Amino acid sequence: MLIGEVARRSGVSTRMLRHYDSLGLVRPTGRTVGGYREYSEADIRRIFHVEGLRSLGMSLRQVARALADPAFTPATLVGDLIRRTEDRLRRERELLERLRAIDASEPAGWDGVLHVVELLHGLDSPSPSRRQQAALAPIEDVPLLARAVLTESNPNVAGALRWALARAGADGVAGVATGMHSPDVTIRRRAVQAIAELPGDEATAVLTAALTDPDPEVRRHAALASGRRGTTAAIPVLVDMVVQGTNDVEAAEVLGTLALDPAQGQGILDALAGELTAGAAVRIRVAQALAELPGTLAQPVLRQLGGDEDRAVALIASALADVLDERAKP
Repeated sequence: MLIGEVARRSGVSTRMLRHYDSLGLVRPTGRTVGGYREYSEADIRRIFHVEGLRSLGMSLRQVARALADPAFTPATLVGDLIRRTEDRLRRERELLERLRAIDASEPAGWDGVLHVVELLHGLDSPSPSRRQQAALAPIEDVPLLARAVLTESNPNVAGALRWALARAGADGVAGVATGMHSPDVTIRRRAVQAIAELPGDEATAVLTAALTDPDPEVRRHAALASGRRGTTAAIPVLVDMVVQGTNDVEAAEVLGTLALDPAQGQGILDALAGELTAGAAVRIRVAQALAELPGTLAQPVLRQLGGDEDRAVALIASALADVLDERAKP
C-alpha cells in the first residue's frame, strides 16, 4: 500500500509518516519499482500502535523504546505519564481559575486586567506573609476576595481575608455563599466563618440554611452566628452544643440572649431541662447554661437539681440558684 493510501486509511498525514520513517519508528518494508514507499499490513499495524501510544501522551522517543524492547515494562512509564498529566491538569485548572477571576472582576481595559493579575499574584503567593499583606491592602475586587477566602488554609491569612471581606459589607455574601454548596467540607467551613462576619439579611439567610449542614462544625458556626442575630432556628443546635461540650459556654450565652424574648424563654428552658437525664458532666453544663437564662426563669429547675445524686452536680446547681437569687434582689 502506497503512502497516500496509508495516510487516508490511518488518518496520519504523509508528512508524519515520512517523519516516522526518518526516525526509524515505522519504516515501510518495501519499495515500488519507481522507488515509492510501500507499506505492508504489519507496517500499518505498527502505525496504529505508534498512534495509540502517542495518544497516552508518550513522546516519540518513549514510543520507540516501548516498541523496540520486548522486555519493556510499561508500569513505570505509565506512572510517570499519570504524574505529568496530573501536574498539567493542575496548572490548567489554576489558569482557568485565574481567567475566571479576571472575568468576574469585569476589567474595563488592560490596566484593569493587569491590576487583577497583580492582586492574584499577591493572593496566590506561596508566602503566607505576602498573602496577608495583599489581604490587608485596600482591595475593591470583592469576587477576588471571596475566592481567596474560600481557598486560604493559613489561619492568620484567612483572618485577614475575612476582615478585608467584611469591609465590603453585604456585597461579599454572594461570592462566599457559593462555597456553602461545595462537596468539600473545608470550603464550607471557611465560607460559614466568613459569612458569620458579614451583615445583612442575605448573610442571615445563608447562616440559617447552614444549620442543617451535614458537618457539625459548619452547624456550630452557623448556630452561634445566626443565634446572635436572633434566629430561633439555631436553638436546637445550640442546646446540642451545650450537651456535647463543644463551644458550650458561647452557646449558653447565645441561648440566654435568645431567651430574653418571652416567646422563646420557656421553650429554651424546656429544651435544656430535657437533657438532665444524661451523665453528670452533661448535667453540669446544662446547669451552667440554665444560669444564663434571664431573671429567675431557670431557678426552680436549678433548685430541683440541687438535690441531684451526684454531689458535684448538686453543689454547682445550688450555687447557681443562689446567684439567681442575688440577681433577683432589688
